[in-house]
Amino acid sequence: MANELQDRVALVTGGGRGFGREIAKGLAAAGARVAVTARSLDQLEETVQLIEDAGGRAMAAAGDVTSKADVAGVVEAVVKKLGPVNILVNNAGQAGPFGPIWHVDPEQWWQAQALHVLAVYLTTHVTVPVMLEHGGGRIINIASRGGIEVTPYLSAYCVGKASQIRLTEHIDAEGRDQGVRAFAIEPGTVYTDMARRTIDDPEAQRWVPWMPEALKEIGKEDAAAGFARCNRMVTALASGRYDALAGRYLDVHQDLDALLREQDEEE
Repeated sequence: MANELQDRVALVTGGGRGFGREIAKGLAAAGARVAVTARSLDQLEETVQLIEDAGGRAMAAAGDVTSKADVAGVVEAVVKKLGPVNILVNNAGQAGPFGPIWHVDPEQWWQAQALHVLAVYLTTHVTVPVMLEHGGGRIINIASRGGIEVTPYLSAYCVGKASQIRLTEHIDAEGRDQGVRAFAIEPGTVYTDMARRTIDDPEAQRWVPWMPEALKEIGKEDAAAGFARCNRMVTALASGRYDALAGRYLDVHQDLDALLREQDEEE
């Protein structure tokens, strides 16, 4: 709904491209003032320009989401320019490294955990106190079906996403009484820059050849429809209308109203 997020301030990590860029655009279209962060300032500025060209308000704040100092600096800059953050979307992520646990470089594997788990912890750690001072907020973590499945040769991704989902549950359990609610969502599969990198990755081709082939097929579909589906869910969750579903993993293909009805019937 237009202006559903009027007077809200959103921070989107990994906002320079792919899902992060599209989510930022969707939140801005719903009326939020949006900040995007990532390491690549030029990509962030492109996102900001797209939002402003559409009549929205946005800012870029470059930083490494696995660095506590960077995250603190980003949040401070956002609060100063746009106001207190009350919507946080943790979108930054990566697909690899690919391969058996005894084959993958341990440092690369651990870096994937830092991006999927430590980054979410840090942004939450820094942002929630701001939310608590201003009446609460919503945290939406872009997880994956990989977090609830065991897929050989994808341990870096699946373990990271599984931890992200459990961390989401803890965030909501600890914050709900003070107005901070958290969700983990599967955003759907869309042909993005990350998909293209996976297709071209020799290790993905070696260990999970089915994945590049599947992504090539998805690339033939309309990405706009997939992004729009994700944006509708993110905006709906950010609005607070579905707080009764907080603290759980949701799939973008699920009907939120139907889930609410099912929950009411169970209670």
